[in-house]
Amino acid sequence: MTDTPRISRQFSQRSVMEAIVQGGPISRASIAKLTGLSKQTISEIVRDLEEDGWVRETGRTSGHIGRTAVTYELVVDAAYIIAVDLGGTKVRVAVTDLAGQIVGEDAAPTDARGGMHLVTQISDMALAAATHAKVSRERLRLAVVGVPGAPDNRTGRILLAPNIRDFDKMDVLDAFRQAFGFDVLLENDVNLAALGESWQGQGQGIDNLAYVALGTGIGSGLILGGTLVRGAANAAGEMGFLPIGADPFEQESLRVGAYERAVATYGIIARYEAATGEKVDVPAVFERAAAGDKAADAVLDDTARQVACGIAAICAIANPQLVILGGSIGLRPEILERARRFLPLCFPYPVEIASGELGSRAALVGATAVGLTQLHNTLFGVATPNAGLSLPPTGTEPPQEAVE
Repeated sequence: MTDTPRISRQFSQRSVMEAIVQGGPISRASIAKLTGLSKQTISEIVRDLEEDGWVRETGRTSGHIGRTAVTYELVVDAAYIIAVDLGGTKVRVAVTDLAGQIVGEDAAPTDARGGMHLVTQISDMALAAATHAKVSRERLRLAVVGVPGAPDNRTGRILLAPNIRDFDKMDVLDAFRQAFGFDVLLENDVNLAALGESWQGQGQGIDNLAYVALGTGIGSGLILGGTLVRGAANAAGEMGFLPIGADPFEQESLRVGAYERAVATYGIIARYEAATGEKVDVPAVFERAAAGDKAADAVLDDTARQVACGIAAICAIANPQLVILGGSIGLRPEILERARRFLPLCFPYPVEIASGELGSRAALVGATAVGLTQLHNTLFGVATPNAGLSLPPTGTEPPQEAVE
């Protein structure tokens, strides 16, 4: 005896749920046109989904000749997702519903002790945000944690994350699952930001794009042919290890990355200190450049040249239609303007560069996208790893920045 009838039913359920997520409120007749399924099959599936609390009757069609039809929509508060963006200096958490809307969020400095201290900090923040939003723990189904490195699915460790202590020495995935009490997915934070901008931001409708996040460190996310590129060990886009900028053969370059040492926070601070003998933080360098400080202005020029070199490397290999800049430094207009000026001097054909529209929320939106797709696969049909994102349509306005 085969599982063919059961699998066929799962695919039918998935198709019906896709139609409701994408087109709701929607009638059974319209679902039939979209899916090619019989009205009887659709009625049975919709009834089951309604009984389980995933969809509900929302009204009747109007304005048509003949009988009206019942319409159905997704129950957006039937389940919730925890989205996490873990950075070297700040951690952000959000609670999102099945429509991808953020209902609660929080942000705090990253616990510098790392390890279990950081796992506890994140889980406590997320669960407190859910409580504040009046979301019961029973409705929390999944957490998607964006991390600055490459998740190792075999061991649960996070590799290539020098700014987070001890995550390369422990089973981070299991620790998060124990702390939350439900399933957890780990994903590179810049990959999530690329997905976020692709879904709701600057990259909507573009199948080939690169997202470059420049801040404490630097990394990139690549979407080619509409698909996120992860690589053999989830390390695609770890551009901090490009062998440019600093000496790639120095021992420190194996830990942090030669390019990251030159272009990110450390490099900016070091260049200004070398020029002036004064050590100041990155925001102060930008402030001084705006005030006419020639040394600070030269540091920003050199940083933007390095950014242009990194973008050129990505474009030479991946040929994206658009490169989106993000991160606390990459979002600065001073970097965007300079990068646009320097790139044509080191790369032979035009490349469109733009700032991200979602700002610091990009990775949270991307985590929501991954979470919605995972829940859709798990709850409503067949888990198909290569299927496209099962996401509700977006509005015309991107989310507003949270006031912290």
